[in-house]
Amino acid sequence: MNSPAVQVEFAALSDPGKVRDNNEDHYLVARFERSMQSLLTNLTLGQLPGSFEQEGYMMLVADGVGGAAAGEVASGTAIGLLVELALKTPDWIMKFDGESGREVLSRTEERFRKIGEAFVERAKTEPALAGMGTTMTLAGSVGADALIAHVGDSRAYLARQGTLHRLTKDQTVAQTLADSGAISLEEAEKHPSRHILTSALTTQKGMVSVEMRHLRLQDGDQLLLCSDGLTDMADEKAIAKTLGRERSAEKTCRALVDLALDGGGQDNVTVVLARYRIP
Repeated sequence: MNSPAVQVEFAALSDPGKVRDNNEDHYLVARFERSMQSLLTNLTLGQLPGSFEQEGYMMLVADGVGGAAAGEVASGTAIGLLVELALKTPDWIMKFDGESGREVLSRTEERFRKIGEAFVERAKTEPALAGMGTTMTLAGSVGADALIAHVGDSRAYLARQGTLHRLTKDQTVAQTLADSGAISLEEAEKHPSRHILTSALTTQKGMVSVEMRHLRLQDGDQLLLCSDGLTDMADEKAIAKTLGRERSAEKTCRALVDLALDGGGQDNVTVVLARYRIP
């Protein structure tokens, strides 16, 4: 996909893994744009552009939790609600830096909270869905500016010049223990409480704590979003090595999923990858 200044190559793949019968992960990659094209005018050439286009991109991963309480319903519903809320916004901001970027972050946080509120209300009318929930990790970009919004333990990574940077912090009991110094970060990766979420989009009130950040992209950067089905089965060194190989984004996503399956495939695994070419 191309814009006048930035080229982005996308790919995504989701697999139920080797243990689970159903896939509770969902993903979305979307382009949004503002455009105008002159149809009829008596203005002379050069007095206004014949056409104008400005575009941005959004990608996200949602990992449903709750098992019998319909985790797959939660993750799919959350993505649908987020898109619906965005489409209902009367003024779309097509600039992600400075004050405009802060406003987009504020709006995104509010949308996440509204999804949580909608889950609470839905559980009142559909008791079978009580206890359902989902993580959600989102990356949006306009030009070289990117925004990250995150709830739960799906992750966002930036691969830059051979180094992998984690952009999100797991919202889990294990991570809380690591932050307090009770265990090390290495121990948190294998701790029994690493899957107990401290924040999620769920039918329980007060569970939504949204992590937000802005970053400036560089030429050659890769943004990776993934569910914990990847990070539980493959360490960051192996993920970085896979991202560093010269091949298409589609083949890289396939290799990342295979990495998780070869590691045991104990959970659903989803990866979404964006590669940026910025003049």
